[in-house]
Amino acid sequence: MKPRPAPSHWQPGTCGCDVSSSNSNMAVSGFRRLLVISECVLLKRLCQPAPSRSRHLSISRCGRNGLFSSSSRGASSNDAWGRRLLNTGARLQSSKDKVSVNFINRDGEKLKAEGNLGDSLLDVVVHNNLDIDGFGACEGTLACSTCHLIFEEPIYKKLDDITDEEMDMLDLAYGLSETSRLGCQICLKKWMDGMTVEVPSDVADARETKDIDSGS
Repeated sequence: MKPRPAPSHWQPGTCGCDVSSSNSNMAVSGFRRLLVISECVLLKRLCQPAPSRSRHLSISRCGRNGLFSSSSRGASSNDAWGRRLLNTGARLQSSKDKVSVNFINRDGEKLKAEGNLGDSLLDVVVHNNLDIDGFGACEGTLACSTCHLIFEEPIYKKLDDITDEEMDMLDLAYGLSETSRLGCQICLKKWMDGMTVEVPSDVADARETKDIDSGS
């Protein structure tokens, strides 16, 4: 018995009878889509700019313990988490690593606070949430004189030498005295325990003074 000839209008794959040809076409089509998707993903990654890590540099002399000594803007979440962990660990240090400081505020109120060895006096004010208006406006970058403090003479004589940059800012401070220093540049040491510093009655932001001078 001879096989029946196929109809004249029949074409392979048009009615689903050519299974192998249909599966092959589907496989090729899927593979092409996969290649296109892969290329798009690769191009997107290659064209994406590297994350910005603009550095907010501090000029604090107090090392890694200071609040502003290693700050970074635009850092990754891991970096931020690491800094929070370090700050928490620093605050949990034993009492033998603590230094107490008395601040005489502008209104004469005495504020007592504690800081860790190596912290700056600006760090102490910030960590203890001391209510000293306008203190440390530039966050310890030596761009203002708002952390101006007056020391007792015996303490002042034992402080580290003043830098030219700090002196430039102090020249623009109100109420300047022979024992004036910027709090962001004074790092806590054990011999400072119990010392008293005075906040001047007036405060000047050296950045504003510079703007006025440059505009005149």
